[in-house]
Amino acid sequence: MKPTHILGLALGASIALSTAAFAQDIPVAVAGPMTGGESAFGRQMKNGADLAVADINAAGGVNGKKLALQVGDDACDPKQARSVAEKFASSKVPFVAGHFCSSSSIPASEAYAEGNVLQITPASTNPVFTERKLWNVLRVCGRDDQQGLVAAQYIIKAFAGKNIAILNDKTTYGKGLADETKKALNAGGVKEKLFESYNKGDKDFNSIVSRLKRENIDLVYVGGYHQESGLILRQMRDQGMKTLLMAGDALNDKEFASITGAAAEGTLFTFGPDPRNKPTAKAIVDKFKAKGIDPEGYTLYTYAAFQVWSQAAAKVKSTDSKKVMEAIKGAEWDTVLGKLSFDAKGDIKVIDYVVYRWDAKGNYAEINKGS
Repeated sequence: MKPTHILGLALGASIALSTAAFAQDIPVAVAGPMTGGESAFGRQMKNGADLAVADINAAGGVNGKKLALQVGDDACDPKQARSVAEKFASSKVPFVAGHFCSSSSIPASEAYAEGNVLQITPASTNPVFTERKLWNVLRVCGRDDQQGLVAAQYIIKAFAGKNIAILNDKTTYGKGLADETKKALNAGGVKEKLFESYNKGDKDFNSIVSRLKRENIDLVYVGGYHQESGLILRQMRDQGMKTLLMAGDALNDKEFASITGAAAEGTLFTFGPDPRNKPTAKAIVDKFKAKGIDPEGYTLYTYAAFQVWSQAAAKVKSTDSKKVMEAIKGAEWDTVLGKLSFDAKGDIKVIDYVVYRWDAKGNYAEINKGS
């Protein structure tokens, strides 16, 4: 046999062995807006997934096998999210941490259910996600009816007798959060002076801002994402308005301050107690900081999603999604967020939203505990 033939056979054997080794890995995935207007949050999720998979593999993997991470980009588009979900399902991925936007998580969850994929969202807060009695859905964050209530309680107390406006971007997340906040405000005896919508992706808000100015609005609550919220704030300041802006958890990325600059000062938003400050997260936060990464927002939520799934899969000695789901709902799990347990719907049993305030230097801090 000629040397070139021997080399070819050796190379072929090497590729075959490499393929066999890869085939033994367990494919897992993270899915979210890796591109587009909400890509800052996709980055958070990918950072959390990358380190979680690396740490799980360093500890021996799951049931003696390594995890192989796949990344899906939905750009917060429902159709693209469904396509990502179908791709992962056809690839026999047993677990996906995702998605970010509720408008993506909800349609994706149906494809995952059909494809026997367990889905844990770190960030999607619309109640519908867990209200459809799907067997395969969980979330490690709270819900809009919870954070909307906390926002309303704060507004009622801090802005008594003031003029309130509520805006929303018509998305599943934004409209849902605005509706929940409005409902809680109205139940508390406060009637908003203005309830208006805009389109996600809009840049010019001068017409809405002019209405806010005419109505002498003291606080505007925005159900929407950080890009548009930042532009609304800037355009209010351009018109000389001192109106405060408040929104939900989608303001939890420092990109918001890069849009607004010093105008961010005073802006309020709701989010869970900062996971970076939890004793259970200290070692992991230190790892992120050593890599030059600030694990803000949903970074640690994504890490926790992988912890829950991997611990349950190890417990049942299987990656069969229905077996893993049964295990998850039947126990309590140690995570960077603390101990987590889930109800029959797939929601975490304990959630406590708080209110944060941005300062002029591009930082935010907790100012009020929720109830």
